[in-house]
Amino acid sequence: MCELLGMNCNVPTDICFSFSGLIQRGGRTGPHKDGWGITFYEGRGSRSFHDPRPGCDSEIAELVRVHSVKSLNVICHIRKATNGRVCLENTHPFSRELWGRSWTFAHNGKLKGIKTWPLDFYQPIGTTDSEHAFCWILDQIRRRYPTPPNNPATLRRFIARLAREINQTGTFNMLLCDSQYLYCFCSTHLSWLTRRAPFGEASLIDVELTVDFANETTPKDIVTVIATKPLTEGEPWVIMEPGSLVVFRDGLVVDA
Repeated sequence: MCELLGMNCNVPTDICFSFSGLIQRGGRTGPHKDGWGITFYEGRGSRSFHDPRPGCDSEIAELVRVHSVKSLNVICHIRKATNGRVCLENTHPFSRELWGRSWTFAHNGKLKGIKTWPLDFYQPIGTTDSEHAFCWILDQIRRRYPTPPNNPATLRRFIARLAREINQTGTFNMLLCDSQYLYCFCSTHLSWLTRRAPFGEASLIDVELTVDFANETTPKDIVTVIATKPLTEGEPWVIMEPGSLVVFRDGLVVDA
């Protein structure tokens, strides 16, 4: 299986600390050596880095780890290939346009038979069950809502319904972002942590690194990190219930 990492904040924030822990699982402290990728949002646009090589040995990953790219929304994925060969086009996160927004998606799990589900407007570039599921989700949203619904809660409920339908085919841990909201669906394993004042120290599990966030933040900052498994020790990670969707904006839960 793969592992996921997401971040949603109320002020642009870098993900260097959390990324430093996760990327070790890409072939060093974990078996997820079949590529990695990360997407940072900047306004309505996004920038992505992908590498089919193990994250722990990737020069691109080292650039991301040390370079402070600040963002309100981030999605990251480290891959252990179960469907589709190891290559760049099969490396998450995947991105498409809908309603003039950049949508980004990453998935952990296996989906039996999903590639037989019919697609319309969106088509996969690679051969993974994950990208096919992403294209199917966007097809369904586009067909149901040619323009964005007036009530964001309507879209949240619809995405939850689609995620639960896909989840019936296997394991569907998902991160999905439309540049405004970060949608997190738990099939088996997903957890989240919100950091806000008063800030304290945090220590990574996978590498010896400790940060005192009181020195890195302001009292108004709110930063939520989502991960397949907790990345730090001694912090109050929330373990999501299987079958649940939690949505974040500005670092806070807006629907659960």
